[in-house]
Amino acid sequence: MDEMTCELRKNMLKDLFSDENYHPMKLKELCMLLQVPKDEREALKELLDQMIADGWVSMTGDGRYTKPGHDQVTGVFMGTARGFGFVRAEGADDDIFISEKDTAGALHGDIVLVRLLRQATRTKRGEGQVLKIIRRANDKIVGTYDKSKKFGFVIPDNAKISKDIFVRSEDSMGAVTGHKVVVQLESYGNAGKNPEGRIIEILGHIDDPKTDVLSVLKAENIPVEFPEDVVRQLKGLKSSVTAGEMDGRRDLRGLLTVTIDGEDAKDLDDAITISMENGIYHLGVHIADVSYYVQEHTPLDREALRRGTSVYLVDRVVPMLPHELSNGICSLNEGCDRLALSCLMDIDAQGRVIGHEIAETIIRVDRRMTYTAVDAIVTAHDPGVCRQYEELVPMFELMKQAADVLRRKRQERGGIDFDFPEAKICLDADGFPVDVRPYERNAATKIIEDFMLIANETIAEDFFWQELPFLYRTHETPDTEKIRRLMDMIAAFGYSMKTNRREIHPKEFQKLLGRIQDTPEEALISRLALRSMKQARYTTENTGHFGLAVKYYCHFTSPIRRYPDLQIHRIIKENLHGTLNEVRQAHYRKILPEVAGQSSMTERRADEAEREVERLKKVEYMSSHIGEIYTGVVSGLAGFGMYVELENTCEGIIRLQDMDDDFYYYDEDAFAIIGEMSGVSYTLGQSVRVCAAEADKMSRTLRFVLAD
Repeated sequence: MDEMTCELRKNMLKDLFSDENYHPMKLKELCMLLQVPKDEREALKELLDQMIADGWVSMTGDGRYTKPGHDQVTGVFMGTARGFGFVRAEGADDDIFISEKDTAGALHGDIVLVRLLRQATRTKRGEGQVLKIIRRANDKIVGTYDKSKKFGFVIPDNAKISKDIFVRSEDSMGAVTGHKVVVQLESYGNAGKNPEGRIIEILGHIDDPKTDVLSVLKAENIPVEFPEDVVRQLKGLKSSVTAGEMDGRRDLRGLLTVTIDGEDAKDLDDAITISMENGIYHLGVHIADVSYYVQEHTPLDREALRRGTSVYLVDRVVPMLPHELSNGICSLNEGCDRLALSCLMDIDAQGRVIGHEIAETIIRVDRRMTYTAVDAIVTAHDPGVCRQYEELVPMFELMKQAADVLRRKRQERGGIDFDFPEAKICLDADGFPVDVRPYERNAATKIIEDFMLIANETIAEDFFWQELPFLYRTHETPDTEKIRRLMDMIAAFGYSMKTNRREIHPKEFQKLLGRIQDTPEEALISRLALRSMKQARYTTENTGHFGLAVKYYCHFTSPIRRYPDLQIHRIIKENLHGTLNEVRQAHYRKILPEVAGQSSMTERRADEAEREVERLKKVEYMSSHIGEIYTGVVSGLAGFGMYVELENTCEGIIRLQDMDDDFYYYDEDAFAIIGEMSGVSYTLGQSVRVCAAEADKMSRTLRFVLAD
């Protein structure tokens, strides 16, 4: 079906299902009623599946199509290692529990239609039954091969896929036990039968430290190599800016300009200029003009949208754009003329932007600075470092002063600043982790963060009031029920938060974080607070950002590594040129919803890959430290045991059955694990000494036992 026929048929079906005289029909009956030719029946089925996913159509238990009922929802199936799962429906406060017998063979990530068997209450989740699998999440799965004489099984790396994949010997590609492989699914099985497949790629052996990262990339469907048409397009790329490309741009090369990034960063997409006059800060945030080189509808653009974001892993970066762009002509390298899109802001002593301008510019970075060096200047006032950058020291001190003003203003309005220690994982030449330690933000990272936030906020507000099509970064108010649960948990530590009947103000989170600062439970309660919030996403409607406590926000400052930034650069530039007419606005209104959805999806995919690689490298690191004693804090409690996080950020579980000779149980009301005979209790945030007992690379988990 062409697009017009598809839309006409969709509208016809909507009218049909809404008719009060309509009775639920099976696909064959619908085809006869609508006189659909045999060669178009599969297309009609796909259209109906899409309408189910969009919430326009529902399905009865015996496969008849009807209008949506109150007892049916569509959502994403989230599996567990134990076979049961949950369905997350768009807009629902809580997930729906699905027992193993009611999964209908759904695998983790599948889009499914669910019939509610029991409505949710305050204390219990709703329960449902999968009626139909609308769309499969994966046709390929990455896992570890286990060989038998005549067949084998692939054990999925993703523990949320609870069933192993059966592989006949002739479909194994000669894989041996322990090989990491990619298996193409031939059948998805059902509640009583395993999926079946054939191996299409052998990645390497599980003991090879470089195989594990590749396995994660394959499992998350993250593309690594660039396609041939992208490579061909790069051949005509110039390595420097020409005089003709500078025409019509504001020349800012005379301003003292710096980049501030990590020591290892190569894709430098933001630069800073700052000065002060009559009590007003003149802050320039200059962003690489990537959209000049990545034109709409080109192979580069299509591939950038497909990737959505760069992925930063422990041992590598999988870039959104090829290195010729990300590390070359688009990177704001020291001493090089570069095209930029600049947000020039005037900021008063209270942190208010009292004027701004957006301009296409030409800049030249005078110095490539690191967070470490700038922090040594503005925090430690290190004499040696200050002498090395003597001519820049006044600029950095002014940056610190301006950033402090902006941060104070953000704190006054209630902006939430989660300051978790990130893990710094050091690898040897073979990719094996030799050290894991906390890596915390310093004053320099916060300066850049503050400047990028105010630029993003300023751009978003500008385009909101112009009422032009745009992409926003939004973060919704947390669900009331999740806030109630959080308040119950923090009450166990003696903390509280104020709420009204409908919502909570972000300032309450900020106050809580302030009260727990430098306490043993700080990291734990911060994580609990973060988990109570919704996930930020990209949208075409501006609904504000709860976490930042702002009405207007977007992502403008990283077009090298994020597609939404690149997308809005095009809109901004067309607006500057006066070419954003009604036709172009209609074009953007048409494509932006898909861009927002794709960008949100690829962001989640990248986050998941980054977490998985970090987890497996921590397990690899701890595998060399079995039997050693560590101090940690209780970071989680469950019916089967407690989680403990070490000072180096590695987290493991202590199972109840491994806890002395006493009978321990989890008391939900007390938020504690208690020994029945001894009365000894373990609570969230409590310091404990543990011994590393097991590091399981297959499941990527650590097991601890209590140390004597």
